[in-house]
Amino acid sequence: MRKVLLLLLSIILLIFVTACGFEDDADGKGETNDTAEESDEESTDDNKENATNSILLYENSEIPTLDSSHAHDMVGFSTLNNINEGLYRGDENHEPQLALAESHDISDDETVHTFTLRDATWSNGEAVIAADFEYAWKRTFEVAGHYSDMFITANMQNAQAILDEEMDPDELGVKAEDDQTLVVTLESPNPLFMQLLTFPTFFPQNEAFVEEAGEQYGTEADKILFNGAFVLDAWEHDQGWVLKKNEDYWDADAVELEEINVSVVKETSTAVNLWETDELDRIELSSSYVDEYENDEAFFVEERPSIVFMRFNHNDEAFQNESIRKAFDMSIDKEGLTGTILNDGSKPLNGLVPNDFSFSPEDNEDFRAINGDFNEGSQEDAKALWEQGLVEIGEEELAFAITVSDDEVHQKSAEFVKNQLETNLDGLTIDIKKVPFEARLEQEKAVDYDMVISTWGPDFNDPMTFLDMWITNGSANRMDFSDQAYDDLINEARAETDEEKRYQLLLDAEKMLLDEVHIVPLFQDADSILMRPYIKGMVRHPAAPQFDYKWTSLE
Repeated sequence: MRKVLLLLLSIILLIFVTACGFEDDADGKGETNDTAEESDEESTDDNKENATNSILLYENSEIPTLDSSHAHDMVGFSTLNNINEGLYRGDENHEPQLALAESHDISDDETVHTFTLRDATWSNGEAVIAADFEYAWKRTFEVAGHYSDMFITANMQNAQAILDEEMDPDELGVKAEDDQTLVVTLESPNPLFMQLLTFPTFFPQNEAFVEEAGEQYGTEADKILFNGAFVLDAWEHDQGWVLKKNEDYWDADAVELEEINVSVVKETSTAVNLWETDELDRIELSSSYVDEYENDEAFFVEERPSIVFMRFNHNDEAFQNESIRKAFDMSIDKEGLTGTILNDGSKPLNGLVPNDFSFSPEDNEDFRAINGDFNEGSQEDAKALWEQGLVEIGEEELAFAITVSDDEVHQKSAEFVKNQLETNLDGLTIDIKKVPFEARLEQEKAVDYDMVISTWGPDFNDPMTFLDMWITNGSANRMDFSDQAYDDLINEARAETDEEKRYQLLLDAEKMLLDEVHIVPLFQDADSILMRPYIKGMVRHPAAPQFDYKWTSLE
């Protein structure tokens, strides 16, 4: 359809095109092209006044699933956050605010939380009721959802025992007292609880609809219900999707955007071309375009608390060797990767918790500054560790593959890492295995790789979101790493209510993991962005789910 549209526009520009899907309406603002034809002197803002209230965005990968019990990626989380919501949602300042819960009462010991739901409806006209939350949360355990352990992070009653298969999911500490009343019981007080409730794993599900959809639930636009600010109006797999304002949303008066068209665009060059032809309203630039656009009024750099790192398959004998892991990490010039190859504002990272993300409760000192950098050394040090590791495992040379998503930034990163490792470590051969984003996630979960370049964005604003990934059999572990001492430290931090003691436990946990280099941190993410200046109020949360269009407007 896009080819037909562009052909018509290029021939005569006399046809009014209305937005009817993710790839229709070339500029996303209705009649802008025709208006410009009428008067060359009109400004972009003047044109916008005649525009439909919609924006054109893109993602560099498909949505893997919109089943909130299974969702485990930023694309899915952001989409879910706009078409559904839970008891709380993040506001414009990233603070949790009441959403489907109209009120929230907490017991004196802070372990029993009683929520009274407001009047809200699903897109099929049925009321959102307390049982929808109870069903969804228990179902996440029943279907072995990727984020089942988020209920453990929340300290929910019996969550750990259920995950360990010592108790039944029906014994989770959540109960619908009646249609409007939900009671949640925690095993101990949790200052993060309200923040965690903004996360999609805690969203409700309509039991009858889910059961009727079966395995297809969350896989098509007509296989999911909506109760959020927008509805999913269309979804063409591997091409894009359309969000439209939900007129039945309980807070619909606060929503100004009528439509959001999202296209799947994997190459930056394609995104730039679409920006130049007004077919995208916000794009992220790779290094080759930063110099060209850095003086544009639409350009800005946004630092993110997300990280890019490399996992080792800990089932491989070579990666069970600490010297080899350290040699890999120490061989990579991370300054060169971020400053020359990426050139997008990203920062080298020699830790797990990113910079400017978490600060100590006592003196407000940056977590990253307190723990400092791990495993720094010269190329000579790296070679010595490599040679020592080869002797320890009785090998003279090794060959591995790096699995990487098929987007531009990750491919560049993999090529740089390959070059660095092969150049600096004699006898090492590295192949690059490029796969679609969804395939990378599936191979990670199956631990079907040698090494894999991964990403992690925080699920909530606390170091624990980076640290509890690595507990034995954790859903985010994905490399078969196991250390009982580490597990014990994380569990101790989960139960600790003294803020200063808890923070020290988190610092100690990072030291335990990174002193032995069980992963290779590469860089802290940043985005070089072009966005139409008239787009206002697009909220991007530092933790998942990232994007929230509820307050977005065109001015």
